[in-house]
Amino acid sequence: MAGAIASRMSFSSLKRKQPKTFTVRIITMDAEMEFNCEMKWKGKDLFDLVCRTLGLRETWFFGLQYTIKDTVAWLKMDKKVLDHDVSKEEPVTFHFLAKFYPENAEEELVQEITQHLFFLQVKKQILDEKIYCPPEASVLLASYAVQAKYGDYDPSVHKRGFLAQEELLPKRVINLYQMTPEMWEERITAWYAEHRGRARDEAEMEYLKIAQDLEMYGVNYFAIRFTIKPLDKKIDVFKFNSSKLRVNKLILQLCIGNHDLFMRRRKADSLEVQQMKAQAREEKARKQMERQRLAREKQMREEAERTRDELERRLLQMKEEATMANEALMRSEETADLLAEKAQITEEEAKLLAQKAAEAEQEMQRIKATAIRTEEEKRLMEQKVLEAEVLALKMAEESERRAKEADQLKQDLQEAREAERRAKQKLLEIATKPTYPPMNPVPAPLPPDIPSFNLIGDSLSFDFKDTDMKRLSMEIEKEKVEYMEKSKHLQEQLNELKTEIEALKLKERETALDILHNENSDRGGVSSKHNTIKKLTLQSAKSRVAFFEEL
Repeated sequence: MAGAIASRMSFSSLKRKQPKTFTVRIITMDAEMEFNCEMKWKGKDLFDLVCRTLGLRETWFFGLQYTIKDTVAWLKMDKKVLDHDVSKEEPVTFHFLAKFYPENAEEELVQEITQHLFFLQVKKQILDEKIYCPPEASVLLASYAVQAKYGDYDPSVHKRGFLAQEELLPKRVINLYQMTPEMWEERITAWYAEHRGRARDEAEMEYLKIAQDLEMYGVNYFAIRFTIKPLDKKIDVFKFNSSKLRVNKLILQLCIGNHDLFMRRRKADSLEVQQMKAQAREEKARKQMERQRLAREKQMREEAERTRDELERRLLQMKEEATMANEALMRSEETADLLAEKAQITEEEAKLLAQKAAEAEQEMQRIKATAIRTEEEKRLMEQKVLEAEVLALKMAEESERRAKEADQLKQDLQEAREAERRAKQKLLEIATKPTYPPMNPVPAPLPPDIPSFNLIGDSLSFDFKDTDMKRLSMEIEKEKVEYMEKSKHLQEQLNELKTEIEALKLKERETALDILHNENSDRGGVSSKHNTIKKLTLQSAKSRVAFFEEL
């Protein structure tokens, strides 16, 4: 009895110790995940779990977003998840999104997963027209999106119509011009073909480098009331608020977060960030060498395929030559048989003519020997003798001609047999000629400026040195300079495309943002946001810090 009571007590205590949980659904830009969370979990617990699952370390850019009565809000890190004004119906849904944006994507975004999530989010915002993008820039961004998804352009694979099911341009841009989907695809593909050799992460970074200069990139818009209230006699400060308290709190939260991120950029990198950047540099170097190795393998494979095609071509040519030689041999044999038969017939005719000539000569001698008494008989006999002599002469000439023809036929027969012999010799040479030359491919030596590495099976081991990293840094700087040089050419291409499609524009379909963008362009008011930020960074650090501390 006591044992049964103890068992029930231990089971009850075990049951009480099990924490209560609830289900959460996390939606990222390209996946959905579900987690079982404890009731006591705070926002940071859930956020850290999501980041660990994604392998994301640059957590300061992201947050968990949810919707309250048509208003977006962000999960607070120090507040329990269920204490937020979220739906209590399970699973509780949050969107894992970028909350703050980098000033310079190429310098600030270190991890590839961070770049990829930003790329997907910015691309969706452009397609959903939350970020205004000019038509010509939309085509260029679409070409980089295609490069990121499909890799290098291959005319034999990427045939006309392969982008028919892809959403690549904002509907506003499509409706603004009298252009068919085929015409848009043609212009996108023309730029897509120029991106050959760029890996997915490189194409996505090029996309972000262009998008970060758009006027509405990284900007959140709210409906607010403006008043101007002087808080200081020396400084006039704009004071504004929204009709909804949640929106006011959201604006304050975003301002604080952007200020913290601004200050973070101006400080020295933490040890964690330094480690991430070092790992990113090593990973970039590894990928670069891997791409070089794959490029060499591809080159060797293409050379082997070209050699194979050349050998097949030569084999086909030799087969054709052999067929032609066989046909020539057969024709020579047939010609020789015909000539031999004709020579035999001519020889028999010559013999027959000679026999007839001899008979005519005998008849002439017989006639001469016959005595003709009368003059009439004598005259007739002389006439017959004359006719016999003429006939004999003709027979002799014909016999001589036939003899010459027989000699010529014998000579032709000899030449035909000589041609037959040469054809047989040619056929023998073709049959004995080697089809494939010996191939001993020697792998191309690595360039001396590439860091040494050992390739064993499917694993790679690298030996990075300080000089290698310095050289890599110099190469990165060189790439930056080349990128700046290409920017001018890129802008010229954008202007050409804008001029080309301007004639097809439907003015009556222009939106307010289109009109505003055109007016700013005409006044020269549209400048590079990235260049503006660069100018800001050149100002005094103390003045910037003092300005934000006053906020």
